[in-house]
Parts: sequence; C-alpha cells; structure tokens
Amino acid sequence: MPRLRQVPRADADPSVLPMYDFLFGPDRDPVAEPGTATGSPGDWWTVFALDPEILQHAVAGFSLYRNPKRRLDPLLRELGQTRVGWARRSQFVFSQHCKSCRGLGMPEEKIAAIPHWQVADCFDEVERAVLAYTDCLVLEGGRTPDELFATLQRHLSDEEILELTYITCMYEMHATIAVALKLEFDDAPERITELDAPDGFDAGAFAGVRR
Repeated sequence: MPRLRQVPRADADPSVLPMYDFLFGPDRDPVAEPGTATGSPGDWWTVFALDPEILQHAVAGFSLYRNPKRRLDPLLRELGQTRVGWARRSQFVFSQHCKSCRGLGMPEEKIAAIPHWQVADCFDEVERAVLAYTDCLVLEGGRTPDELFATLQRHLSDEEILELTYITCMYEMHATIAVALKLEFDDAPERITELDAPDGFDAGAFAGVRR
C-alpha cells in the first residue's frame, strides 16, 4: 500500500472526478477497485488527489510534454523518460515508459538496451547523447561535460534541448516521488537489508576485535 492515504471517489474533490472517470470509468471507486489499463494499481492518482491543486499541476505537466506543439522528437523524449526510471530505480516510471516507447514504434532491441545503453550499438549518435545527458541530469546533478553538450547541439536546437532538459527533470521528480511514497509498482520492500549469518558466526572475529 502507498505510504499516504488514498482518496475514494465519494470523498474526491469535484475537480478530480473527470480524471477518475477517464482512468477508471464513471462507476468505479479506484480505491475499492484499483487497476488501470496498463496493469498498474492507479494509486498515483488516488494519492495525488489528496491535493487537487497538486494533481492538476502534475496533469498539466503531462499535457505539456504530450502537446503536438513540442519540437522534440517524442522518441528522444521517451528515451530520456525511460532512462530516468532505470537510473532513479523507479519500476513504475521505467515500466510505463517502456510501454510508451513501444507505442511510438521504438524497436524492441532499443527498449531492451536502455538499461545498458553504454555498450549497446543499436543507438545512433543523438540517441546516445540523449541517454548520456539523462544520466548527467539524474545521476550527476546536472553536471554535463562540454563535449557531450556540444554533441547535443549538433543534432538538436536550443528549444529542443530545453524541452528535453525540462521533461527529463520533471520525470526525475515523478520517479523520486513514486519511490518515496511507494506508489504503483514502486510499492516494494527494501532490498538492501542484513542477511542472517550462519549458526556459529563470530561477529567479533569478523570485525577484527581481539577477545
């Protein structure tokens, strides 16, 4: 379950109901009967509905990047968004945007190679630059070598690079939120835990403590 409470249909602000209707149908309470067309539980929406203004702001961001007026090739956009999911360890963002890549016609070979793009030979120069830039934004806090940025500028306009930067960073935020609040496919137990040692294990000896 997500870490924050969900908003049932009966308690939802009227401004939220059109989104509930669109995603879950007009007669279903998404808290009592979860599930979306992609197979996700849908609790991103029911948790964000706690604050309708924040939900509307997030939805406006989705509308912005899907707007046909965007200059950036949507395949390049999705490369960045999917790589964000992998780099930020968000199963939800990664899984959803693999589907978006496929829906836009990206070859399966490229989708499968996003986690190991550094050693994949299926990407062209601009795709590799987009993936490398995504890693700079997500893993390096924006620190980007001049040589990498120059490669982007050989292929993309300033407007396209701004769109790529903004949308990629927006999805880093969404991936981080999903992991922190355990939303959707990111409702998973912590993997990094201590494992029990065998019977008879001497912790003092292991630590180098003389007795």
